[in-house]
Amino acid sequence: MGLLTFSVGGIHPNDNKLYTANLPIENLKAPKQLVIPLSQHAGAPCKPVVEPGQRVFMYSKIGEPTAFVSASVHSSVSGKVIEIRNHPSSTGRMVLSVVIENDGKDEAVELEEDEDYINKEPDVLKERIKQAGIVGMGGATFPTSVKLSPPKEKPIDSIIINGAECEPYLTADHRMMVEKPIEVLEGLRVLMKVLGVANGYVGIENNKKDAIKYMVSACAGFEGIKVLPLKVKYPQGAEKMLIKSILNREVPAGGLPMDVRVVVQNVGTAYAIYEAVRYNRPVVERVVSVTGAGIKNPKNLKVRIGTQIKDVIDYCGGVKAGVSKVIAGGPMMGFALYSTDIPVTKGTSGIVALVEQGLTHYEKYRACIRCGRCIEACPMGLMPQMFSVYVERGFYEDCKDYNLFDCFECGSCTYVCPAKRPIVQQIRLAKTLVKR
Repeated sequence: MGLLTFSVGGIHPNDNKLYTANLPIENLKAPKQLVIPLSQHAGAPCKPVVEPGQRVFMYSKIGEPTAFVSASVHSSVSGKVIEIRNHPSSTGRMVLSVVIENDGKDEAVELEEDEDYINKEPDVLKERIKQAGIVGMGGATFPTSVKLSPPKEKPIDSIIINGAECEPYLTADHRMMVEKPIEVLEGLRVLMKVLGVANGYVGIENNKKDAIKYMVSACAGFEGIKVLPLKVKYPQGAEKMLIKSILNREVPAGGLPMDVRVVVQNVGTAYAIYEAVRYNRPVVERVVSVTGAGIKNPKNLKVRIGTQIKDVIDYCGGVKAGVSKVIAGGPMMGFALYSTDIPVTKGTSGIVALVEQGLTHYEKYRACIRCGRCIEACPMGLMPQMFSVYVERGFYEDCKDYNLFDCFECGSCTYVCPAKRPIVQQIRLAKTLVKR
């Protein structure tokens, strides 16, 4: 059987994963002070349920959801709340955050283990997932409990665990599949139980042969789950591309995976689900790849939520001379940081430091030459050059005529553009100025 893939568009950037692909996950000690944002998810921000001066424990809730599409936030250490203030995020937005002084004791809320979790009712399991504050940990950060609540007229028949990790440099999911394959599959089994699904799939790009090996081996003890190798092609890990590759179903324009009876979850999310339903453990830490030519000692680290990125980089020996860009996430869809005084959140899959050599400076871009390469590369079959030209001239509303909101900002168009036009950045601008 050949490797599975999607048929339209896609690119092949160097994956640059050898910096950390073979490095085991290390635990990073929590810093003396943490800044925990109350909005680490798509949807409404949480409201604080603690006050300055209050003592908190590890796993205690510090942020309560204010809407259906939201997710709880918990303390990742024990200590005292210093203040609640606005703090910049990786996107540049100011986010209300809880600043906690770590007492170094890690005194935790007592958690009750449930070894018989798989036999619990679906509603019980879903409530544990909700209370744990689990979101899509691949970067999209959509609340998992919402994904697990499709309307009755849209029944789900398949669940896909996204192990593609197609972003260059990043290896956090890779290492999770190598080191915790049983736990990841247990998380998938819980998802199948919650949604009443008999078919579970794990899609893994073929450049992670050890992960495929360990996951296939672990699958022997699970009924209805298949591990499927995927062709190495960006953006293989995008939900719509993954669904096309594995199930040959196309999500309609403006639609969601549930429209084709599918739910897609990330590897890290599946692991967090297992931790939540068995140990009642909320999300207070995540695996982060700290990598790139600009990092002195690249590592895969388990990092407490709220740890400043500068502290993570310092643990890796700091940056090398000549570093010109630090990115939260991957180089294709991540955000370049203007400061490393930014906290790690549930969606921080990587910290990538790049040196000047090989970087493209998009402020020097030229006029569109109508070569069509961006159209060939677009996995959604859109016309990215039209977005770029319209935005350049201020015709933002006209972008809607070309299905602006079907673009998920993978950056393939920008990567292949010979005129070095910042197409994906222009698309983001249009989306902020145009109403759906």
